[in-house]
Amino acid sequence: MNHNALNQYKSVDLNAAVASASPHQLVSMLFRGALEALAKACGGIERQDIQLRTTQLNKACEIIVNLKGSIDLEKGGEVAENLDGLYDYMLRTLMEANRNNDIAKVKEVSSLITPIAEGWSQIPAEEHNTTSVTD
Repeated sequence: MNHNALNQYKSVDLNAAVASASPHQLVSMLFRGALEALAKACGGIERQDIQLRTTQLNKACEIIVNLKGSIDLEKGGEVAENLDGLYDYMLRTLMEANRNNDIAKVKEVSSLITPIAEGWSQIPAEEHNTTSVTD
């Protein structure tokens, strides 16, 4: 019962954070969530926990699909196109990682997301309301 209560508390806390977050903060949350899911997937692979691996890789893929869906290809130009292609590559790589139980592929995707997330976090606060994924 305590585990259920803790999960419900986390869910309410996350819902409140999402409801009050700016678009910039939401993207930051997606990056954190993807990196966390990838780390957990690596743990699942190391422990040969197929369910954990699959659940976390699916979660990471869903997050990447959301990040990909937030790209404005018309306004973002070449940067947006490159990012779109990179997200496609990440999704294919994670599907392969899940199929082959390949921790190296999961770590590769994590190493690709990390600099994007770091760059996003470096956007100055005064730009948060004017930036989108492709600005």
